[in-house]
Amino acid sequence: MKLWDKGFSTDKKIDHFTVGNDRELDLVLAKYDVIASKAHAQMLGNVGLITQDEATDLVTELDKIAKDIEKGKFTIEDSFEDMHSKIEFLLTKKLGDTGKKIHTARSRNDQVLVAMQLYLKTELTEVKDAVKVLFDQLLQLADKHKAVLLPGYTHLQIAMPSSFGLWFSAYAESLVDDLYFVQAAYKIADQNPLGSAAGYGSSFPIDRSFTTKEMGFETLKYNVVAAQMGRGKVEKATAFGLSSVAATLSKLAMDICLYMSQNFDFISFPNELTTGSSIMPHKKNPDVFELIRAKCNKIQAVPNQLTLITNNLPSGYHRDLQLVKEVTIPAIQDMKACLEMMTFSLKEIQVNMNILDDPKYDYLFSVDTLNELVKNGLPFRDAYKTMGKAIENGNFKPKKDIEHAHEGSLGNLCLEEIKGKMEQII
Repeated sequence: MKLWDKGFSTDKKIDHFTVGNDRELDLVLAKYDVIASKAHAQMLGNVGLITQDEATDLVTELDKIAKDIEKGKFTIEDSFEDMHSKIEFLLTKKLGDTGKKIHTARSRNDQVLVAMQLYLKTELTEVKDAVKVLFDQLLQLADKHKAVLLPGYTHLQIAMPSSFGLWFSAYAESLVDDLYFVQAAYKIADQNPLGSAAGYGSSFPIDRSFTTKEMGFETLKYNVVAAQMGRGKVEKATAFGLSSVAATLSKLAMDICLYMSQNFDFISFPNELTTGSSIMPHKKNPDVFELIRAKCNKIQAVPNQLTLITNNLPSGYHRDLQLVKEVTIPAIQDMKACLEMMTFSLKEIQVNMNILDDPKYDYLFSVDTLNELVKNGLPFRDAYKTMGKAIENGNFKPKKDIEHAHEGSLGNLCLEEIKGKMEQII
């Protein structure tokens, strides 16, 4: 069944190529198409395009379809093009001509727009919640290990003292920045496009404000052409939010892989969170974190993928836009999985408490030792030269009883202030 069926069929090869994997992806979106259809049916009854009894019957049947979707009983067979055609078929099968009236004053164009935006609102909220769980985990670890020193690096060369408190809370505060992008994407998705029909509105006296309120959108996408132009744009905004979170997770995963290696030996994990080698019995591989790194790097490519699909399209609908679903939906699923696995794994992280006892890290303290000379009255540039000569001549004696007290330093992590930033977003 095709909603555009005029009594003749397309070639099977054309049908297979144009439908692609839409049926599979639509199983994810179907519940949102039902939500939008319920609001649309109620609106049609309110404005008199169908009777109130017909609207009630449609809503009742749509609720039954929603329950089947929730139970995993809803399917889209090959005889149907998409979720829209299957849902309308089920309504018509149950209600006859009343079922055929559900498509009055709308198009598949605004149907998929509103379903996708309802889906994105839900998924972005779940991503935000998952980020908050990881954030809390990182702050807890930062507080627990705040006194444990860790080498800091620049250019992968020993630089200055850091701490596990700084390391964990650095990623926590970075997640705050990421959620600004996620929030922006949510704001863009939170505009009702239903009623824009094929992209040019309708001659029916529909009530778009009603459907906006009924579906829980903050506002309308008022201009019907702008609503259609939102296809791809809202997904790209979502992709930027996801890619920002992914960049933070990828960097954290890379740190973990590095710090787990025997050459660093800063952290470890229980055996059950690592994998072995088929020939090397000593191996404890960080496969989970390597896959998080790779998946998150894939996610960071999604904004560019969507740009290449949608770039330079003129206004109005084009079939190119169908492909944004197959890029966006898997990226969201991967993002949620990576957040879950990172949080799950970090609960079991074990830190090396005595890393800086190794004399190879003595040069970490060169700046702090230099600063003591400055505090005692020596000009900074002279102190720098003095310290440089001492290091060159092998006479450097590190001052290890360091004091870093300013906001955001290893002695003053400002964890409550960072937590306050997150609470403002949440």
